[in-house]
Amino acid sequence: MAVGSRGAVIDYEFLRARQNEKVVMEFCVAIAIASEMFRFKPPYKMADHGSIENGINWMDCHIEYKELHTVLNESVAGFDHLYA
Repeated sequence: MAVGSRGAVIDYEFLRARQNEKVVMEFCVAIAIASEMFRFKPPYKMADHGSIENGINWMDCHIEYKELHTVLNESVAGFDHLYA
């Protein structure tokens, strides 16, 4: 996404996993005219989650979980303000 001195909204979906940790399934970075969605594979073997109703399934995910930090940092680089 092209950025200037603008803000972006971050929206994310997660599950509670082992020891009550949050496991991010997907996040979206949105500005007024565009958005970009990132879906992550599970960090370890987990029961399949999701349904037709909520539209989020591990099977649809394509980014390795170990890339979460890198993808998040790169997707928000250049924005002056972030909102969640």
